[in-house]
Amino acid sequence: MMPRRRFLVCWLPSALLMFGLSYAWHGWALRDLEQLRIPLSLYLVLAGVVYLVIAAVLTIGIDRAIIYKVIEMKAGFPFKSMGLAAVAGFLVYLMVLIMGMSFADHGAVHIAVDVLWQMFEQGMGGLAVSLGIIYDMHRAFIEAEN
Repeated sequence: MMPRRRFLVCWLPSALLMFGLSYAWHGWALRDLEQLRIPLSLYLVLAGVVYLVIAAVLTIGIDRAIIYKVIEMKAGFPFKSMGLAAVAGFLVYLMVLIMGMSFADHGAVHIAVDVLWQMFEQGMGGLAVSLGIIYDMHRAFIEAEN
């Protein structure tokens, strides 16, 4: 079972980072939040819930990947976590695309750019999870010394 502190220091920063990146991408860069068919406040609440779920899946998934030695904490652990999370981002984008919940028309360029962005966004979430794990392990080491 994952320690509560480890879960929290990985889950919340990851969710906040991915939500912030999503808002920056859709709100400022693409300006496609203006095309919403639902109230912005409802969209933001629903997106917040979705990113909390994605971050929880990433946190538990990366923790399990460490336990089952899919990824190791040796050299390049944050990059391996980013890669695993980018794959999750690809899968999330496929679900969004299939369900027709994208913002704009589905031209080939739009799909390519959007899937790359989703992979980057979730990759950053995976980086936040890995840094949270490293932080928690460091804290546990310091506490054990005292």
